[in-house]
Amino acid sequence: VQLVESGGGLVQAGGSLRLSCAVSGVTWSKFAMGWFRQAPGKGRAFVAAISRSGFNTYYEDSVEGRFTISRDVDRNMLYLQMDNLKPEDTAVYFCGADFVPPYIDDPYYSASRESYEYWGQGTQVTVSP
Repeated sequence: VQLVESGGGLVQAGGSLRLSCAVSGVTWSKFAMGWFRQAPGKGRAFVAAISRSGFNTYYEDSVEGRFTISRDVDRNMLYLQMDNLKPEDTAVYFCGADFVPPYIDDPYYSASRESYEYWGQGTQVTVSP
């Protein structure tokens, strides 16, 4: 399994960025996918997850309504569209793959970093005031 993030950068508050995660070696129907972030001096925190079916999504409260997680299984890509960015969104963003049993299709159960088996190397997002 290999996950490679891209799309980070420097943006002013109120701006937008779209993060991408190139996914290889994952059977989409067996993995929920998620985005986490790590700000300086803090732990890796949940941002958003999408279920193994792709039908269900779940967001951390502070990004709900501003961020959108999506996937393109034909292109083997995971995305995070980030709108109305705020300085507190500044962090390194990681995509991850969480192997889930077939009876679970609720991304709520993929909100814990301990659930994830695979991670990308991260991409830096910096939001200036």
